[in-house]
Amino acid sequence: MLRGRADLAAEPFVAGWAECGRPLVACRPPRGAPSAMIAAGLALPPQFGKKRLSVLLPPEAIIQIAPPPSLAEAAIDAPEPWRDTLDILIAVEPEAAVFGGLAWQHGTGLRYLADTSDVDLLFPHRSRVESLILLERVAAIADAAPMRLDGELIRDDGGAVQWRELFDGASEVLVKRMDGVGPMARTAFLS
Repeated sequence: MLRGRADLAAEPFVAGWAECGRPLVACRPPRGAPSAMIAAGLALPPQFGKKRLSVLLPPEAIIQIAPPPSLAEAAIDAPEPWRDTLDILIAVEPEAAVFGGLAWQHGTGLRYLADTSDVDLLFPHRSRVESLILLERVAAIADAAPMRLDGELIRDDGGAVQWRELFDGASEVLVKRMDGVGPMARTAFLS
């Protein structure tokens, strides 16, 4: 892939990324991308400009597929002032996962987080009642957290909505999917 992308070969860390066992993340393919290719991305650490790089890979180039790291796994790589809040979140939702800076820091061993960083969370949607209780709890934790809590509630079909948007009670929410983004009634998403 790098032989055909001289622009990426010159970026710090990129040439040895796979050899170091560092992950890429699945992402929405660009418009017009060949359907046989898999869209993936990587974010360089902030010290290298926090660039977001995207690539298209043939399926045979994928070594392993894994879900995002759990919050419980990644918390060890979080800044010390975050740890109590993350422990509370883990107790409230043991299946929470992370993406963004904490996931990159955990998966690469490189420094992605600063004191002003936020934490990006993925919460599973099980049922309307359970998710509404979860949103209330997360909002209460966010009010006392030393960092901003961002993230999404994600359904089994892969549709995801920003948790604050759901908590705020808008009648319509923006649902992100691998094949696009679009509006949906809040009640339909939570059903």
